[in-house]
Amino acid sequence: MRRVRSYRRRVSSVYCLLAACVFGGCESSKKAPEKPPTPVTVTEVREYSGPEGVVYSASITPYDQVNVAFKSGGYVTMILRRNGVDGRERNLQQGDWVKKGEVLARVRESDYQHAVEQYKGQLEQAQAGAEKSKQDFGRAQALYNANAMTQSDYDAAKAQNDSSQGTVVTAQAAVAQAQQSLSDCELRAPTDGQILSRNIELGALVGTGTTGFTMGDTKRVKAVFGIPDTVLASVKLGKRQGIQTETYPQEFYGLVTAIAPQADQKSRTFQVEVTVPNSNDLLKSGMVATLDLGQAKLAKSVPVVPLGAIVSGPGGENKRFSVFVVVRDGDKDVARQRTVQPGMTYGDMVSIAKGVSKGDRVISNGATLVNDGQVVRVVP
Repeated sequence: MRRVRSYRRRVSSVYCLLAACVFGGCESSKKAPEKPPTPVTVTEVREYSGPEGVVYSASITPYDQVNVAFKSGGYVTMILRRNGVDGRERNLQQGDWVKKGEVLARVRESDYQHAVEQYKGQLEQAQAGAEKSKQDFGRAQALYNANAMTQSDYDAAKAQNDSSQGTVVTAQAAVAQAQQSLSDCELRAPTDGQILSRNIELGALVGTGTTGFTMGDTKRVKAVFGIPDTVLASVKLGKRQGIQTETYPQEFYGLVTAIAPQADQKSRTFQVEVTVPNSNDLLKSGMVATLDLGQAKLAKSVPVVPLGAIVSGPGGENKRFSVFVVVRDGDKDVARQRTVQPGMTYGDMVSIAKGVSKGDRVISNGATLVNDGQVVRVVP
């Protein structure tokens, strides 16, 4: 009897447990409450047509630059020596200053010296032959005047004399050319300036026209930049213009010395040069400088959005940008992501080349907190 009662108690417990599970499962199957919409602030895309700061990048180049090339080819046997920072002599290198007429390098002269001697020997032979022909022609002329020589013999003597004199002139030119080639074995600086690069080494074989050095006048430099025709009127020849670099805190001043008369065929910009004094050699060739041309009105209006509306691509990808546009979906506001191409900035606004249109509502505050398709709540 006790076993029956115990069995009944166990069955009753099982029924109670099953009932609890059933009713508990029904309660857990109820739908979870929806996540509240993310509060965001929106700004309408508008068009901007006001003034913009006209700032351009310029490249620093020497005022004058020339490639110093060999006129005579051969093996390089000498390069001008300079004292290095350690006090030891070294070959001429970039950054060194040279004076006009200074010998920068020399190729082997022996081959050209032999040519000079050879042509001088030929000249002596030509001169001896010309002297003999001159004497023969003098005798022929005397005989011809005495009617003791025929016309044909006289003409032959005269032709021989003329030919001999021509041979002398040709030999003299050959000697002069050989001497010039010998002189051209020395590569001389065409002007005072700084060595920008050296392209040869001792023992190297160079040909006629090979550039040994590139040198330039860096006591003055040029800041070269391109501008569109919309701001061309703000640049005048002789105008004082300042430039800045990231290297130095001070501003450098020069004059606008050249404006291209026509635009570049590819960039459609006009090249402008600003000549800047550089007596302290602070500005180096290849430096990048910036210059401000003042204010200019935009040629046409552009759509702009707040800087805070721009978000970078996934994973911090900084070459892909987007904004979130709020659109109405039934009775809800939904954020839709759009890829955009940012342009110039105007204060706290940035122009958008493509991706949005005037009147679109973009999220200006909270753009980093939402995802594409997420329901949002627009707050004032």
